[in-house]
Amino acid sequence: MERKSHYRGLIALQLVPGLGLQRARILLQQLRAEDASELFRCSIRELTKTDGIGENVAGNLVRFNEWQKVDRILLQTQKAGARFIAFDDEHYPELLRHIYDPPLILWLRGSSEALTAPGIGVVGTRRPGRYGLSQTVEWVKNLVSSNVSVNSGLAYGVDTAAHRETLDAGGKTVAVLGSGINVIYPARNSGLAKRITEQGGALITEYPPNTPPDAVNFPGRNRIVSGMSHGILVVESGIKGGSMITARYALDQNREVFVVPHPLGYAGGEGCNYLIRTGQGKLVQTPDDIFDELSIGPADVIKSTQLHPGEAWKKLDLSPGQTEICKALNVDKLHIDVLCEKLNLPGYKVLPEMLELEMRGVVRQSAGKYFELV
Repeated sequence: MERKSHYRGLIALQLVPGLGLQRARILLQQLRAEDASELFRCSIRELTKTDGIGENVAGNLVRFNEWQKVDRILLQTQKAGARFIAFDDEHYPELLRHIYDPPLILWLRGSSEALTAPGIGVVGTRRPGRYGLSQTVEWVKNLVSSNVSVNSGLAYGVDTAAHRETLDAGGKTVAVLGSGINVIYPARNSGLAKRITEQGGALITEYPPNTPPDAVNFPGRNRIVSGMSHGILVVESGIKGGSMITARYALDQNREVFVVPHPLGYAGGEGCNYLIRTGQGKLVQTPDDIFDELSIGPADVIKSTQLHPGEAWKKLDLSPGQTEICKALNVDKLHIDVLCEKLNLPGYKVLPEMLELEMRGVVRQSAGKYFELV
């Protein structure tokens, strides 16, 4: 399969009215299309056999005629010195691949290997106080010294401090843009963006070149920061703002949310204290508070080594669904999102079965929402 044709097809799918990322991915999976361009040669009848694809959307895909626009995007990508990472490419962030609505394609400048390193998202307000900035520096130093990558959004404030401190400490960082790959926002961070790519990090975005940094883009950017990370560290945040949106995305994506506490009465830290008070985030005081919850740590490896699970489940009278879960876990422990994808079932159907299996002593949950056979 020629990847250029596949990338061309993925870009085109995002331009089809009414299709959307989730439906596009289902189409690719159910029709087993290794080249996304193949979908544009399907009939309406073939397309409507896919879950969630009605005649209107199928007709829009069949009648698609914006190939000149697609080719302009390809040319702009080349001029920007960027390249593509599709959701089925080797260096696509593995955790991001398993969220509800992963980008079909990412634009990348820098090292693709930076996308596969174990990482923590570090987020916070654009206007941090002295305490917030000092906490950002200290936490990032600790993460880098433990060989953990830092992911953030290149915004002013905490994002900028997190990226800069990572680079100063010799670590790797990934900046997720809410604009085109050739549109650095804020422009004052252009030098920082250059440093990121020169020092082994990466800039990524789901938006085509020349896309302006419109406000509507940033929630989508935030879901990528959380989706590609093992967990999110909220350093300083008011009760509203992008950091709280990122925390909510992280919770929806089954990611851990870690929170730096703030003095009472400080408005800039109300969001952090709210997350702790409502049980949505875990108060952290040392790096071990993070590493104890996640499958990453100072060894810079994901603790997913080959397991030798017990055979107890084979002797029990399990439902067909529970048996399939055990078969999926028979090779290795899996994150709940990966398990649901392997079973092709939503989380709300899998989790009750997991609970019963846990109660019967067949499976156990380990740190970071990973499950394994006992």
